[in-house]
Amino acid sequence: MAIRYKTLAIESAERLLFGCAPYPIETRQGLKIGGGTVYPELNFTLPTMELVPDTFAQVKQHYRQIASDALKRATALAAPGVVLEFETLPPMTENPEWAEELSKILLDEMNNAHATAGLCSVLRITPNDTREMVRPPQMRSGKYWGTMLETFDRCAAAGAELLSIESVGGKEVHDDALTMCNIRHVLFALTIMGVRDMTFLWNHIVDIAARHKVHAAGDTACGFANTAMVLAEQNMIPRVFAAVVRAISAVRSLVAYECGAVGPGKDCGYENPFLKAITGRPMSMEGKSAACAHFSPLGNIAAATCDLWSNESVQNVRLLAGMAPTCYLESLEYDCRLFNSALDDGADAARLLQKWLVHSDALHDPQAYILAPRQVIDLSSTIVEAPTHYLAGRAVALRAIEIIRAAVTDEGLRVPAREMGYLDMMQADLENLPDDEEMFIAQCMKEVDTTRFLAADYGLLK
Repeated sequence: MAIRYKTLAIESAERLLFGCAPYPIETRQGLKIGGGTVYPELNFTLPTMELVPDTFAQVKQHYRQIASDALKRATALAAPGVVLEFETLPPMTENPEWAEELSKILLDEMNNAHATAGLCSVLRITPNDTREMVRPPQMRSGKYWGTMLETFDRCAAAGAELLSIESVGGKEVHDDALTMCNIRHVLFALTIMGVRDMTFLWNHIVDIAARHKVHAAGDTACGFANTAMVLAEQNMIPRVFAAVVRAISAVRSLVAYECGAVGPGKDCGYENPFLKAITGRPMSMEGKSAACAHFSPLGNIAAATCDLWSNESVQNVRLLAGMAPTCYLESLEYDCRLFNSALDDGADAARLLQKWLVHSDALHDPQAYILAPRQVIDLSSTIVEAPTHYLAGRAVALRAIEIIRAAVTDEGLRVPAREMGYLDMMQADLENLPDDEEMFIAQCMKEVDTTRFLAADYGLLK
């Protein structure tokens, strides 16, 4: 049965702190994520190469070497624990036996490090959402749906304990909505299409997790809000628009937890602080160490509420010190030492470090500003007070606009003058939307290109 969050698990900004979650999770080797310690989560991928049967032996060598070297470095640094995230590439999800075999290779190295050095670790498996590999995407049937679920099932059976995905339901509309700065269609894509797809998808993922006694960890709006962030960083859309998209995206990503996910939320979900405040579940975050994959205005503030600290996907290429994943593991672990030293010194010390992390970013960009704990609690309260996902999305968007506008006037938040008009335009569009969800759906279905998606897969009628 779906959970409907009506109150916050964390009701004050003072309690929304890195390393601490009301409902930590414990892994088989004893990592307690959200239980008072921040652990590094290493995310890695292959160098540029062809991934075909003839190169699969080489692929296996890469993954074994990545895990072996990174775990040896973690042991040398006396890391209290490590999370490895295996994000599959499309051919691996299309061939679930490949993903299973690579998971076993990673787990072999992890179990060896535990047996020989006492290093505790856990594997997160993140199959990429291959459903969009046909046009229009088939969201609830077909070979890509089947092999994606099989990938989850095989990898969980092999020993991967954290199940995550960057799901794509609603991107058929959202991509155009971003480029046109159409907040109405963003809302439709995230709170109607995205919510319905997430509900369908996450009921299956939670069932797989329960069958294998592992953790359904969480989703991310990477393809939505992170795309907006990257476009804003390239000056292709306004930063204020990207900030409002981020706030709305929390409504969509929350659905995984309403279906039974327990965290830790996946690293590239910059909306995770909202989810932590609402659910009390631990969250992974990424910031400055994700520059290998994308630029962002969130390098420090993203760490303010993290329970795992990650780097986004780094290729297995050689740097001067060693292979890139091993170098990034070291960087993450040093950050985690700092977080954990502050926690060891008590709540006041941890909050002081958090204050610096927040203040160093918050006033430089509206996307950062809304991730400050005070704003996170405010916006999260707005979400849970709304009776439906659609109304929650509209309400949190309007509240984000209000918060940003006030911060420009009262705190000196940097927003280019040319962008202030977008706040007015978004507010006008949102205030003119109907309260009735079915009326909103009917309006949008007349406006969007319905040839790009299968309406029936979203429970919609053309």
